[in-house]
Amino acid sequence: MSGFHQIPPHPVPPSHTSHIPLPTVTHAPPEFEYITQLGHRTLWVVFAVMLLSSLGFIFLSWRVAIQKRLFYQLTTFIIIIGTLSYYAMASGSGWSFHHIWVTHEHQHDLPDTHDVVLRQVFYARYIDWLFTTPLLLLNLAFLAGLDGSTIVNVVLADVIMILTGFFAAYGHSGKQIWGWYAMGWVAFLVIFWKLATSARVTAQKRGVQRLFGPLALYTVFILALYLIVWGISDGFHRLSPDQEVLAYAVLDILAKPVFGLWLLIAHQRMPASTVYLGGIWSEGFGHQEGILRVGDDEPA
Repeated sequence: MSGFHQIPPHPVPPSHTSHIPLPTVTHAPPEFEYITQLGHRTLWVVFAVMLLSSLGFIFLSWRVAIQKRLFYQLTTFIIIIGTLSYYAMASGSGWSFHHIWVTHEHQHDLPDTHDVVLRQVFYARYIDWLFTTPLLLLNLAFLAGLDGSTIVNVVLADVIMILTGFFAAYGHSGKQIWGWYAMGWVAFLVIFWKLATSARVTAQKRGVQRLFGPLALYTVFILALYLIVWGISDGFHRLSPDQEVLAYAVLDILAKPVFGLWLLIAHQRMPASTVYLGGIWSEGFGHQEGILRVGDDEPA
């Protein structure tokens, strides 16, 4: 049986005297778990995909009037941030080793043994998600026409989900790790509930349910897969670092370029989904429309 401990406990002496000599217990040297050439190549490939996608979405944004450019800009920001994070990881930064104590309990009054595993954790990935997943949810919120209070709740729940995953990735004890992981699932359920209730109702009122429904379902499915992959890789350590990189690479491409392309193509075909932003957004702070001039003479 194995478990995680922040500090390896001292061996407990036998509760009774035995005339059989106990074997000497030796501790293995630290085991390093890190990506190989396969993982490095995967990171560079995804960086190239993100970079080309960024350029493509920037070009698409330029072809749209500023008043109608909200979804284009949010999607472009998402992919640009993904490009930066993958460049950081592919070029050798944005990661650190996480020390894990693995305890092996033995029978017959033998003292426990402890292994040290140093696993590579890419914290750049969590910085990426901390910015990109709220922007992704903002796309859905603006599409559905959500009220400001619900938008704040959804974004905050998403931030909590990312932070709990980060804290869990660097956790030491099993209880600590799975406690953070459980909190992440609770935050996910809040997002799911808001999209399935408030957002769905407002999307129907706006007449964009045909677009919002599939996109929201797709987003929830991808977010759930992120949590499942985390549990298998960082939680149970059933995936090697290379396999973890491959899994997250597929999910990041699905959540960023694929989601963005789907949203923008469908958005162009559905006029009701357009969000018009005027005033400061398109005219700047010198825009005079709607400004109250204090002290002007009232008309006679």
